[in-house]
Amino acid sequence: MKNIKILVIVLFSFGIFTQSSASDIYFVDIKKILNSSKAGKKAQTFLKKKFDDENEKLKKESASLKKEESDLISKKKLISNEDYKKKLNELRQKNVSYQKKRRNASNDWLKKKNEARSKLVTTLNPILQKYMNENNIQIIVDKKNILLANSKFDLTDKILKLLDKELKSIQLN
Repeated sequence: MKNIKILVIVLFSFGIFTQSSASDIYFVDIKKILNSSKAGKKAQTFLKKKFDDENEKLKKESASLKKEESDLISKKKLISNEDYKKKLNELRQKNVSYQKKRRNASNDWLKKKNEARSKLVTTLNPILQKYMNENNIQIIVDKKNILLANSKFDLTDKILKLLDKELKSIQLN
């Protein structure tokens, strides 16, 4: 019986505590901040251009390999069986090399994308911390983790402006 009374008191106290601090919880849309900030937009433009350039090179190489393959097939009866096998092996090696280039290009692009995101988040964290301290906020939550909330608790636009003042662009190689 004594344990039940203690449990009721603890739960009641916890309920009052959570209600009194509910107004200290705000949220931001991290995805919007990362995509809409000046630095984020510049990084996206840079990465898209890099991806498109690399993709164009790979398309040309793929077309060249396909042409080489069709030429080899058309010459199959004109050349000796030994030469055909030799050229076929060379073509296979080129194809393997092409696949490696494609995979490496994709991995490189993903690394750069993650690097840009990491730099933005690294810059964003102190901004959020400073804003929390200045405005006596207890918790800031990412919008994707919220089911329903009043829009007056959304700090996305304010934090976006602060980030744009702090970080104009990201250096990516």
